[in-house]
Amino acid sequence: MAIIPSNPAGGQSSGGGPFSRGPRPNSRRELPVSKDEHRINERIRIPQVRLIDQNGGQVGVVPTSQALQMARDANLDLVEISPQSSPPVCKILDYGKFKYEKKKKDHEAKKKQVVVKVKEVQFRPRTDDHDLDFKFKHIKGFLEDGDKVKITIMFRGREVAYVDHGYKVMQKLVEEMKDISMVESPAKLEGKKLMLVLAPQTHGKRNPKPAVTLKPIIKVPTE
Repeated sequence: MAIIPSNPAGGQSSGGGPFSRGPRPNSRRELPVSKDEHRINERIRIPQVRLIDQNGGQVGVVPTSQALQMARDANLDLVEISPQSSPPVCKILDYGKFKYEKKKKDHEAKKKQVVVKVKEVQFRPRTDDHDLDFKFKHIKGFLEDGDKVKITIMFRGREVAYVDHGYKVMQKLVEEMKDISMVESPAKLEGKKLMLVLAPQTHGKRNPKPAVTLKPIIKVPTE
């Protein structure tokens, strides 16, 4: 009969046998993951860096430990500002103030950006005059708000016979919006869709492209 040694501690085995010491503890302490976009202070683990001091002076290539000590002595941070250089470029500065000023600058730049949206308005070839006027008012409102407008007339089946009428609707629209818009993409038939793109009028520019080029009616076989 086989004799199974007992566990002297009275506990259950961890799966490594009666004499197993269990998993070896990780002797190296891992720093928590940082969400900062720059490596700073002890996170800079390279042997040497090209250092710029807090006054903007070029110190030159020094051991990273020396650069860290200089930053501590100035009660500031060592920040890696050009990691792709060889060796990487680091600067001594107040990282909290640096992040605040960068965030402020990015915010100002974002405020100056002009976001142009593209609105889409669809017609059918047999849309009556009342509905056309209603849709034209919507298009005018979009343009006055600074948005581009993509106008689409959709043809189904035998409605392709009304393509010539569709071009005339587009021409009427361009004429009514000429004071507040410019043609970015002239009316063009793609498959069974007639499309036109209007953009808000810019100062000193009028319609640089022909708005509509009339094309012959496309005839399709009857169903």
